Amino acid sequence: MPGPTLGATGDQSSDASGAATSETAPTDPLGGAPSRGAVVVLGGLAALGPLTTDLYLPALPALTSDLGSTAATAQLTLTGSMFGMAAGQLLFGPLSDRLGRRPPLLVGMAIYTLATVVCALAGSVPLLIAGRALQGLGGAAGLVIARAVARDRYEGVAMIRFMATLGVVSGLAPILAPVLGAQLLHLTNWRGTFVALALVGALLTLGSALALRESLPPERRHTDGIGSTVRAIGGLLGDRHFLGYLLTSTFAFGALFVYVSGSSSVLQGEYAISPQMYSLVFATNSVAVVGSTQLNGRLLVRKLPAPTLMLLGLCGAGTAGAAIVLTTGVWNLGLPGVWPALFLLMASMGILVPNSNAQALTMAPHAAGSASALIGTGTFLCAAVVAPLSSAGGRPSALLLGVVVLGCAVLATVCYVTLCSPWRKKEPA
Repeated sequence: MPGPTLGATGDQSSDASGAATSETAPTDPLGGAPSRGAVVVLGGLAALGPLTTDLYLPALPALTSDLGSTAATAQLTLTGSMFGMAAGQLLFGPLSDRLGRRPPLLVGMAIYTLATVVCALAGSVPLLIAGRALQGLGGAAGLVIARAVARDRYEGVAMIRFMATLGVVSGLAPILAPVLGAQLLHLTNWRGTFVALALVGALLTLGSALALRESLPPERRHTDGIGSTVRAIGGLLGDRHFLGYLLTSTFAFGALFVYVSGSSSVLQGEYAISPQMYSLVFATNSVAVVGSTQLNGRLLVRKLPAPTLMLLGLCGAGTAGAAIVLTTGVWNLGLPGVWPALFLLMASMGILVPNSNAQALTMAPHAAGSASALIGTGTFLCAAVVAPLSSAGGRPSALLLGVVVLGCAVLATVCYVTLCSPWRKKEPA
């Protein structure tokens, strides 16, 4: 199912694998750009994934000890959340194409809030894993629908810039969450972090009900049942370029998430740093991804073609993975050697992930929910697989973390180069 080119509605033209060049205003048929309140809510929904993960990362060692578990088993609470988010996006994405964006969003956020309460009360690791899976399932509605709303309203560069605007809001989550999580440990235990997340879920549910207008009018909804959804997904997966961007984004997110899931145990375990020091390291690296996301959305997309930006991000991620392997497995430089490499990894993600997602979504104007669901499902399934790998040897290992980052970066590069053919111009559909 060939998708439209990025320049299809803009003042300039471009191929689907080239620079995003549309400078058009919002394409929203229901009344233009979102209000500031709606942007804040959409940013909060987009931030729900990293917030759900990162707030309790400083407490992961304490959680492991309190529930009498091992580091590898405790990391399965992250895996459960990722599987839930993957399944939830496949559920809520197509539903939002059929029913509109608001009803599935409100149901999903209610599920998220209730499941988070279950996590706060869990008395065992298996129950916590189950609660995290249900939490991820509900939270997936916010993640997938926030992207679909952006596709409903914008085209080309305008869409990337809007995603960058969301990134200002959502980017605060990975910066503030571990810092807040570490400070919460002075006031409460790991259960308190889930109480805080339940309050966030309740606020976002209320905000979604009050601030978000429906962005998908009835005439653009899929009304012919599950068959149309299956055909839409099949058509997307049959499009070589969409598949290339999908797999590139998937493996890039794998490199990102092995850091997110493993850094707490690795840095606090292998390098014996405190939860507060860990929150500082994590926050500093999060500044890198927020800064590069803003640089990408506000400057680089105007100056450089998309293939150049994609390759720049891929090279940065590969270099970061190789640097972690060398500084831990060959030179043993400790935290001073690993920290800059992690900073480079996060900066690369701020360029690579928004561009690959935007390119993929641009190719699916009539199935934005399904396309967003495939992107989210792929990334979170990969995240679920890589989450425990940094402790695969029985104890947290910075070397293993680096090997996984490097492997994911190589796979992402191979998928992009072979399937997206960035050196070739794709003819408009």
